[in-house]
Amino acid sequence: MRFSLLFLLLLLFNEIQAQKITISGYVRDLESGENLIGAAVYVNKTSQGTTTNTYGFYSLTLSSDSVALSYSYVGYQHKLTRLLLRRDTLLNIGLQSSSLLNEVVVTGSKIEMIQESTGTGTIHLPIAQIKAMPALMGETDVMKVLQLLPGVQAGSEGSSGLYVRGGGADQNLILLDGVPVYNASHLYGFFSTFNADAINHVELVKGGFPARYGGRLSSVVDISMKEGNSSEFQGQASLGIIASKFVVEGPIKKDKTSFIISARRSYLNLLKSSIISKSAGGITDDYFFYDLNAKINHKINNQNSIFFSTYLGDDKAGTSSEDSYSNADFNYTSNSNSKLTWGNAIAATRWNHIFNKKLFSTISATYSQYNFQVFNETMNKTVYPATGLTQNQFYQYNYRSDIRDFAGRIDFDFIPNPAHYLRFGAHAINHHFTPGVLALTSSEAIASTENAGNNIQANELSTYVEDDWEITNKLKVNMGLHASTFLVENKNYPSLQPRISTRFLASPNWSLKASFATMQQNIHLLTNAGIGLPTDLWVPATATIKPQTSVQGSLGFARTFKDEYEFSIEGYYKKMNNLIEYKDGASYLNVDQDWQTKVEIGKGDSYGSEFFLHKKLGKVNGWVGYTLSWSNRQFANLNGGRTFPYRYDRRHDAKIAVSYLVNKRVDVGLVWVYGTGNAVSVPLTMYQGDEGVYGFGFTSIIRYYESRNGFRMRDYHRLDLNASYAVVKKWGEHRFTASLYNAYGRRNPFYYEFGSDKNGSVLKQVSLFPILPSLSYSIKF
Repeated sequence: MRFSLLFLLLLLFNEIQAQKITISGYVRDLESGENLIGAAVYVNKTSQGTTTNTYGFYSLTLSSDSVALSYSYVGYQHKLTRLLLRRDTLLNIGLQSSSLLNEVVVTGSKIEMIQESTGTGTIHLPIAQIKAMPALMGETDVMKVLQLLPGVQAGSEGSSGLYVRGGGADQNLILLDGVPVYNASHLYGFFSTFNADAINHVELVKGGFPARYGGRLSSVVDISMKEGNSSEFQGQASLGIIASKFVVEGPIKKDKTSFIISARRSYLNLLKSSIISKSAGGITDDYFFYDLNAKINHKINNQNSIFFSTYLGDDKAGTSSEDSYSNADFNYTSNSNSKLTWGNAIAATRWNHIFNKKLFSTISATYSQYNFQVFNETMNKTVYPATGLTQNQFYQYNYRSDIRDFAGRIDFDFIPNPAHYLRFGAHAINHHFTPGVLALTSSEAIASTENAGNNIQANELSTYVEDDWEITNKLKVNMGLHASTFLVENKNYPSLQPRISTRFLASPNWSLKASFATMQQNIHLLTNAGIGLPTDLWVPATATIKPQTSVQGSLGFARTFKDEYEFSIEGYYKKMNNLIEYKDGASYLNVDQDWQTKVEIGKGDSYGSEFFLHKKLGKVNGWVGYTLSWSNRQFANLNGGRTFPYRYDRRHDAKIAVSYLVNKRVDVGLVWVYGTGNAVSVPLTMYQGDEGVYGFGFTSIIRYYESRNGFRMRDYHRLDLNASYAVVKKWGEHRFTASLYNAYGRRNPFYYEFGSDKNGSVLKQVSLFPILPSLSYSIKF
């Protein structure tokens, strides 16, 4: 840290001597006042420039002179402003949104091209492009669109999970307004928790991680909510097949205080026969999910603003069944009720402050919680008519798991001149883990049995410094250091994580890029081999279970064609240590054992190449991506100690996503995906084990596997289509959207199970979605 402070002081001294002038301010949507994240600000005749930060703020230091500044952002008309620089200037800019993303709109503008940035494995997706993609059952889903990018996989058919560059689902840092979201899925993973209508910006980082990010190994998904229209009231409502949603935003005090509220609620419990219900194991009447986003933004003055945001979401499912049997000797009835719930709650309060034209700060206080609960109650009644005897039996099972975080964070953006963009700050988190609490009650037991699990408190502290430094016109480097420590059970896990990303601009249109990053992840996700239910458990590193660590390097080539086509090729290698996985036969149900005794510790690696062609502008836009990759795991006591393919090891992965704006009313979209089948384990034989948990009648099935993940599912591919038609009236815009999921009816594998035919036991494929049409209607006012 002494070196970092000395470095900052030297930069300040240089700036004082240079007697330069700073232009700073915010770039916003002209009509709504919404901050534009990543907007480009450039001197029109030179390569000097910068981009706005997460809050739309920019700072550009230049020599005193007459300059022409160009402001641009994808989907907006660029703006050219001429200034005679005589003193430091505060200049807030509003850009006019373009309803038609046409090439002509951005002619002559300067935006940061892919070959100019230092970022490797970083992709920014415009919200308009996300909304234009075909949607499953009419629900636009940010996470599903991210699955269409190279290096990113879905876990299974319809799932909204992310598996990035051979990493697990737990290795993604998913941030909503800077707050971690631990489970970003609804409807058993078929939909994510994010309402696209309430989102301002989405960024995916797969490698070359900037030092400001920490705590995960594979990716960062940074999502920013809208702040609300500060000029006028607006609203949008949508009606789909499985859910309806609305967004309302507007000024509380014009140009000073704004708000936005969005909500979504499903009504699957109202649909008596649904394909989802049938595929999800008989859950029919009692399933629903909801989510709620709210945000208030207040501008105190030109130097200070504060906001508060919150998210609440829950999934609730229930089943009930009744069986009866009678004969001459007795009458038997059985009633069973089951409930399954999971959900997130997050909140954030943030204060943005401009110290001067070059120094911007953010102070945050956040809260995040994820909880999961399974409940089952069974009552059996047997009546013997001959004797009048009645026998009652009662079983109750209640399992819950929980994780809660309280956090504080301070971040600084310091921009001394166009050649340097420094960020530094500190972060503190108090974790509270409840890996699993199980209460079992039985009429046959003397008393209830409860396992309180291992409640664990942990503290995580981190600090970072990074500099995006343009050394020469051709060479630019983002270098930094992320330092952290994890305090748990009287054990300390310190970590120094150097990061560096470089780009060499060989010509104005193409560059070579390279990056190196080390990461430490202090939490694990225990994943069950089964499907359907979110029974995965978040657990921390402990005195005996070490944090996960990784080292990742990448090398790539990036080029822009005709100022609108971005093309990149990137190769990567990642080594991971201290991964955990359940021992053979273990699961979250074995509550008589500490979870730490049920896991194996191992390592993994992944490597591959990614090809990406992206067009963000024009009537036709979208991308083509292809990934060639390998991902392996090795555990001393699994698979005989031999290396085996990761479940989501996928050799070939190809994706095409295209949208076409036919005219101002009609647009169409197409998505085609292809992937090598997932690796799964298939047992050679099975037999029934001993009676299970506490003698309450639970039994286990023992499976014998010759090799782990030694069987490949069939290759996966499908085509999705959509078409949208808009009607504009004086009082609003009506939009009708028709989508077709799996247009040519491919029977893709969801999972495999054993059945029987005349030749004996056979392995059968179970598919989830056939051709699935959907309709939705929305109104924007």
